Amino acid sequence: MFKCIGRGNCDNGSPAMSDVSSPPPRALLSVYDKTDIVSFARGLVELGFELVSTGGTAQTLSQAGLPVMSVSDLTQHPEIFDGRVKSLHPAIHGPLLARLHQDDDARELERLGYVPLRVVACNLYPFDEAAATQPPLDDPALLEMVDIGGPTMVRASAKNHQHVLIATNPGRYDSILGAIREAGSVAEVSMDLRQTLALEAFEHTAAYDAAIAQELHRRYRGDPAASDVVDEQRLRFPTSVFSVSHQLTTLRYGENAHQAAALYIDQDTPNDGSTLVTAHVEGGKAMSYNNYSDADATLRLCRSLSTDEWPNTPHACVIVKHNNPCGAALGATQREAFQMALASDPESAFGSIICFNETVELETAEAVGDLFVEVMMAPGYTAEAKDRLMAKKNRRLLTLRSPDGRLAPLQRTVVRKPVEGGLLVQTEEPPIIDWTKAKTVTDAEPTSAQLDSMKFAVRVCEQVKSNAIVMVQGTATVGIGPGQTSRVEAVRIAARRAGERAKDCVLASDAFFPFKDGLEQAAEAGAIAIVQPGGSVRDQEVIDEANARGVSMVFTGHRLFRH
Repeated sequence: MFKCIGRGNCDNGSPAMSDVSSPPPRALLSVYDKTDIVSFARGLVELGFELVSTGGTAQTLSQAGLPVMSVSDLTQHPEIFDGRVKSLHPAIHGPLLARLHQDDDARELERLGYVPLRVVACNLYPFDEAAATQPPLDDPALLEMVDIGGPTMVRASAKNHQHVLIATNPGRYDSILGAIREAGSVAEVSMDLRQTLALEAFEHTAAYDAAIAQELHRRYRGDPAASDVVDEQRLRFPTSVFSVSHQLTTLRYGENAHQAAALYIDQDTPNDGSTLVTAHVEGGKAMSYNNYSDADATLRLCRSLSTDEWPNTPHACVIVKHNNPCGAALGATQREAFQMALASDPESAFGSIICFNETVELETAEAVGDLFVEVMMAPGYTAEAKDRLMAKKNRRLLTLRSPDGRLAPLQRTVVRKPVEGGLLVQTEEPPIIDWTKAKTVTDAEPTSAQLDSMKFAVRVCEQVKSNAIVMVQGTATVGIGPGQTSRVEAVRIAARRAGERAKDCVLASDAFFPFKDGLEQAAEAGAIAIVQPGGSVRDQEVIDEANARGVSMVFTGHRLFRH
């Protein structure tokens, strides 16, 4: 019988263990992912452990020739409800939670005839994989993948990590065996490792619970990222926001050298190379915080333009510097799209990030030439194009996997913005404008070509920091005025960058003109057609000025702020 005297560690071979007949230490193994579990169990047996296990894990160990006691034998209670209840029993959780350094707990264990469980290996039913199954599982089938006993064992072990080593990751098995061998007994394993394992365990169960809450919210209350989500705010967003992401890598520094940074992947993001965080990176230095931030803005706009709305100009190119587009174009050829995007602001394109919506061809790579580009992104590159692009030192190429070789269009998603003490949460999607309901408010009507340019300009404008003005010719920007505190100043910047190309351009504004001075500056620069949301108390004043100058103007009713 186990007997603990005083306040020692109460383990096999420890100073507090005085009864020579004390049983060997026990390990409880109950895993869904059985990677390396046999070798781990064999190592524990070699160290003198008795094995206790459940269901499929016990069968795996027995088939491997290892001695194993079933949980049912330990609890003297059968598994019930097709295995729904097997480990939820005092004979399991008493040995897991006993504070062996306290005399009362040690005596209670002795009275009950329980032996401490000193090592636990447990990982959970793959709920997130089940939730992603296509076609989707029905609710009863999905709920069967909600693990109950596993998280309870994990949390109990982690809570009592002073006495229990908990492994939720098969990658930890070797280090646990090594630590026990080096320490001489499980009781002497360092507190540093115990705390590390406990932290991983709590992170494991927290992520698991978050995945369940998120999926059930999508099913029961609606998905804010779905196109058919209901309008009621109480149904659009959960009452609690869970953000579960896993670290992929640390970055050299943050926005500046004094800031630390890391890159994480969201738990529900497929690790298939189709997103920015999982894209294949080649060449140059490792990606930085700023690289990823700018690349995100570039990719977002390129996806927004990668649609079938412009069948005659299907090739998109976007150039971004410091989170703002400095050039964007749709072309009949990829090379044309790049050249037009570059011409929008060649000065700002130095040290920029460029994204193409289709596989990069050699003639495009030759047009890029030796231009200093921090990062290029595309669904792929021909072998010749890659060789040409990689010839430039320190240039990085990102490949975003796409089954058809074309970037997927931008989809509605939910984004979070940290503010002091909390988060702002909103949906983000391309602007959905019903152009049949857009109103021409001036005497002059825009031509069909100008309307096409307006649609392009609005799509670009939505991705430019407010206050934003975008001047376009056809389906190419010629001047962008981003992120100004004054709308008229944004017009001046766009006009200055456009220069002579502003003559007869189409101009888009992300919000209404609060005064007529913005329209005056636009018309003097050369704009002959303007698209804006409307909604100012001085709209009529602005309309009158447009009529006086022969400028056509369309109100969409859709503001496009990006803060």
